[in-house]
Amino acid sequence: MNTVSRIVLDPSILAGKPVIRGTRISVDLVLELLASGWQEAMILKEYPGLEHEDILACIRYAQEIVRSERVYSTSPQEKIAG
Repeated sequence: MNTVSRIVLDPSILAGKPVIRGTRISVDLVLELLASGWQEAMILKEYPGLEHEDILACIRYAQEIVRSERVYSTSPQEKIAG
């Protein structure tokens, strides 16, 4: 699955938030639904234009953002697990 083919950032759609291609459904909405306990089947029923691969693309997009995040200690006493 190619995340780039499913997730787009367009300044003219939802102020440039990442959305699922061809929709105005944002990645953060899908992630919020999942985090709130919605099952994939519930999301697909409520948003019939979505596919299983769209949900996976949202999760992959979030994973890529977190993986690329850099964390810096602001205190010499803080230890970073690793």
